[in-house]
Amino acid sequence: MRIRAIASAAAIACACALAACAPAGPQIAAPGGSAPAATSADPLVSLPVEPSLLIFGDSWTWGRAATDPETLGYAARVGDQLGWPTAVDGERASGYLRSGFEGGTYISRIRALDHDAAPDLVVIQGSINDRREDLSLLRAAAEDAWDALAAAYPDASLVVFGPAPQVLPIEPATRMIDEILRRAAADRGVPYVSPIAEEWITTANYDTLIDTSPEGNDHPSDAGHAYLADRLVAALGAVAVREESVVALEETPAPAELG
Repeated sequence: MRIRAIASAAAIACACALAACAPAGPQIAAPGGSAPAATSADPLVSLPVEPSLLIFGDSWTWGRAATDPETLGYAARVGDQLGWPTAVDGERASGYLRSGFEGGTYISRIRALDHDAAPDLVVIQGSINDRREDLSLLRAAAEDAWDALAAAYPDASLVVFGPAPQVLPIEPATRMIDEILRRAAADRGVPYVSPIAEEWITTANYDTLIDTSPEGNDHPSDAGHAYLADRLVAALGAVAVREESVVALEETPAPAELG
């Protein structure tokens, strides 16, 4: 297991990334100039003025195929864009059901996390690595993992970040993983970000975003990690409201009467 921290520049500066007063959040331009879709219909989560973040997941979170995984992976880029103290925990080949290269499933890795870290927001990503496993067991494994996160960080909010396609057309098992996790998150009242439903990766951008070389092994290129970071920041902006929005409303003076 590898956990790394990304230093915060100034947490208050993230107001440009997460809207303080509008739940719809920002629309950060994606490569090609289009604004990414956001999950504005999902439940909102409330964050403190200066939140901290944990991004947990598989090899995509680890930063595989980025020229420098620790700085150019999507998770590192999200922390940089938001300006929040961010910890990244990714393990290659790991999933809710599948053990990774270091032997961890999501639940075993969560149990081994530093419970004193106390992030305000946890984003749990993935995982396409479960597509060869018995998916009848996936929902229970996901709920166990989310329960373990709640036990480890009882004051943290959770956002579930579903799998993104590594190949096109999208494999049926990957679509099934997305649907199982979406339903489980909805029943739990947890925001769910779906790169599949929102069509983040299509035939129009696949060759730019995914490194299909033997070294990349169908993982995001540097451009792909940058794109994922932009899309995820926008999605978080759609579901997260920071406490300063309440303060701002309370401090807004009443308009002067005309006449």
